Amino acid sequence: EAVAAEWMLEFACSCLCRHFAEQSGAAFWRWRDVAQALINGLSQIPAHQKKTVYLCQLLIRIAQGKNLGLKFENDQRISPLESALSFWTLLEREENKLDKLHEDIRRLIQIQIVAVHMENRYFKEAAEVLERLFTDSESDKPLRVKLATVIKTKDPYVPLLQSFSYSLLISKIKSYIKLFMKENEMNFLLQKATKHVVSQGLGATALLNRAVEVSEEDKSDLESKQRFVLSIILLRDVLGHKMQSCCLDVDSSLFWIYIDCLLGLNNMQNLGKNEVSLACSRRRQRWTHKEDSELKSGVREFGVGNWAKILAHGNFNNRTSVMLKDRWRTLSKIK
Repeated sequence: EAVAAEWMLEFACSCLCRHFAEQSGAAFWRWRDVAQALINGLSQIPAHQKKTVYLCQLLIRIAQGKNLGLKFENDQRISPLESALSFWTLLEREENKLDKLHEDIRRLIQIQIVAVHMENRYFKEAAEVLERLFTDSESDKPLRVKLATVIKTKDPYVPLLQSFSYSLLISKIKSYIKLFMKENEMNFLLQKATKHVVSQGLGATALLNRAVEVSEEDKSDLESKQRFVLSIILLRDVLGHKMQSCCLDVDSSLFWIYIDCLLGLNNMQNLGKNEVSLACSRRRQRWTHKEDSELKSGVREFGVGNWAKILAHGNFNNRTSVMLKDRWRTLSKIK
């Protein structure tokens, strides 16, 4: 299980990188959940996978960088971007050498931590975070002084912040991802997937080429779902023999990740010609009182975060674990 988890984490990180670079929102959030579940299942991070884990955590936080209401750390003062900076520091320690790209990304994250607070009119918090961000070293002093001056203006649209924008940060992160993917372009599961597709010929890629009439708005979501099915085929082939030869531990995080994947695959089988993606229709479906009760009951029984397990045990109408997580966040805010 540990070896399979390493392969899956490597593959999940690869998917996260690709979907982050493509700005594929729904696909990115799906693989975020898979990657996070795998990371949470590690008793300790293997030395050779530290960079993989740190990059996953970085991308998850950068993607939520402007959401100050979301907290990744126990310290409620720490914003998503400030948490991202800590993982960027860990990533830098894993690099053989640091170049200008690393320096640019660090500077952009630091500036945007302050900028996001200012955009939300949290000027006091912006000043406090500045104190946490910078040491008294001479190399940090010029940027620290400039940002302190910007905070005093209480203007989030000053030239400095506009020149080091959030979009520029995303662009630099994509450049780093490109380098990372080049170094890790042939991980184990991708090699196995390639062999599987080649061995099956056109049959293995039929789903990707399948003619389904959908609107332009739904095409992106459909394509990501189709890629997802190929990943499920891969998981089946790599892990299937283990599942047939021994009893699965139902408390295993891998088991529930697999179940969640199978639920997604089952929903994909409902796609056909002249049909709209089931996932698209689910986005318009209101939550019922009964579903809310099922969700609350599941959280009481299995705990917050075990969305795949709650989904499998509960009585939900065409929901995914991501939908459960988002609904729980909404219910928590209402409460």
